[in-house]
Amino acid sequence: MRPRPAPDRDSAYWWEAVRDRRFLVQYCADCRSPRFPPREVCAVCLSLEWHWHQGTGTGTVDGWTVTRRTFHPAFPAPYTVLRVALDDAPALYCWGGLAGADPADLRRGLPVEAEFTELPPENGRPPGEDGPDVVVDWRPLG
Repeated sequence: MRPRPAPDRDSAYWWEAVRDRRFLVQYCADCRSPRFPPREVCAVCLSLEWHWHQGTGTGTVDGWTVTRRTFHPAFPAPYTVLRVALDDAPALYCWGGLAGADPADLRRGLPVEAEFTELPPENGRPPGEDGPDVVVDWRPLG
C-alpha cells in the first residue's frame, strides 16, 4: 500500500482541503506574502498570522527525477516525481508524482495541473485513519 503523508501542525488544514479536492495556498496576514508549503512563521516579516486562499492548482514543471530502482513496494520503478513551480506566486513549489503522461515528454516549463489521487484504504481501515487518503499528483495540460 502507498504510504500516507504525515500531516503536521502546519500542514494538517492543507491536507483536509486536498481531501476535498481543493488546492490552497497560505498567505501571511500581515505582509501578504504567499508561502508553500504551509508553515507557522512568515519568512518575510516573521508574523505568526496567516490565512488560506484557494490556489489555482496549476503550475509549470521546474524539474523532475525518474527513479529506476524500487525503494518501496508501493512505488514500483520506474516512477517520476515532479517539482512544480506554482502559478500562484514566484518561488512557490510543490512536489508530486507524474500522472497520465510519459516522462520522455517532460520539459522544463511544461504546464501542469493538480490531479487529486485517491489512495485505497489500508488493511480495511476507514479512509483517513492512517493519514490523508488523497494526495496531489501532476498532470500535463493540453
